[in-house]
Amino acid sequence: MDLASFTDDSPGSLVPVSGTDLRRGEWEHFAFVPYPLPAESPNLTGATYRAVADARAALAALDSTARRLPNPRLFRRPSLQAEAQSTSALEGTYAPLAEVLIADREKPPNIEMREILNYVSMADSAFRWIEEGRPLTVSMLSELQATLVRGTHSENSSSGTVRDHLVVVGQRAGASPPEFPVQSARFVPPPAGNDLRANLQDLLDWMGRKETGQEIDPVVAAALAHYQFETLHPFNDGNGRIGRLLIVMHLQQKGVLLEPTLTVSPWFESRRSDYYDRLLSVSTRGDWDAYVRFFARGLEASAQTTHDRMIALVDVQSSMKDTVRESALRADTAHALVDFAVANVSFTVRQVERDLGVSYGRANGLVNQLVQLGIIEHLGASGGGSRRFFAPAVYRVLVGD
Repeated sequence: MDLASFTDDSPGSLVPVSGTDLRRGEWEHFAFVPYPLPAESPNLTGATYRAVADARAALAALDSTARRLPNPRLFRRPSLQAEAQSTSALEGTYAPLAEVLIADREKPPNIEMREILNYVSMADSAFRWIEEGRPLTVSMLSELQATLVRGTHSENSSSGTVRDHLVVVGQRAGASPPEFPVQSARFVPPPAGNDLRANLQDLLDWMGRKETGQEIDPVVAAALAHYQFETLHPFNDGNGRIGRLLIVMHLQQKGVLLEPTLTVSPWFESRRSDYYDRLLSVSTRGDWDAYVRFFARGLEASAQTTHDRMIALVDVQSSMKDTVRESALRADTAHALVDFAVANVSFTVRQVERDLGVSYGRANGLVNQLVQLGIIEHLGASGGGSRRFFAPAVYRVLVGD
């Protein structure tokens, strides 16, 4: 870590750390420990406040559209799958979005896909927690992290717990090969121990604090909370994905979003270097202004993209139901299957049976009828041999065709 880049404006302190490399001997360096987040907003320029206002407007438009829909939750899973693919790609786990959308979530084809789909399960649990009005806790985040890595190469005895050893993030540009890994790292988060756990709980308490009339704008607060979590880096793996999930959780918790369909990672993924640089510049120089402005622009663009996708899915849903109405099918159950096909990009007859609460024969008949109408198509067989189906119109909206 480049110690010379840390200035007096840094919102934290450098603390000494040391250890022993089994091959190269003892080493000494420093880790960065952020100060607790402030009770008031950091000083921001007019340009940044305008970016924050634009983000709030875009989020309000997204939320307003969701509130007008009969069942906005239908659009949650497609959004989560898109977010899962992109947020995992940021952390080096990649699968094409087209493959993620049609993967069998009950029997993922490989470890990489399991890790991506684990994100969907983790986010489902997180949003349900917020909807139930439960406070954010270290134990809750630990459970989310355990869900994220379950059945993957990252799962080990420390999964689901706050890390118990020092970690490093990235590699510093121009680092000399003879340096120890901790010295050549781009960033060294706080050392493990009771203070790390306490600092994480302080962050969660800060996020859940009651409104006082002097509260920080939710977009600014989400930016600060995201920075703090990424800087603490409290888990052995999954910090980036959980940290970006916390953005949406915070907006949901503060009532900015009724339905957490917002996908933020595609925008950050396409600006990966800037994203990491902005986070680091807060630690080294206290440059909250540039970071919050970057973050707000990301939320604005992400909200607009999510809004456009939601409207497109509503149009597709309406068109498919029009096709059903023009046929001789019994509308109620056929419409229920249309809704199911919007919420679940690929599915089996058995899954239709469970979700619609009908017999297997009835579910199979409904699926075949919608196939005949051209609403859904046969996709192939899952790992267990079960036939899988999908709605091509829904798929095209999500992959951007």
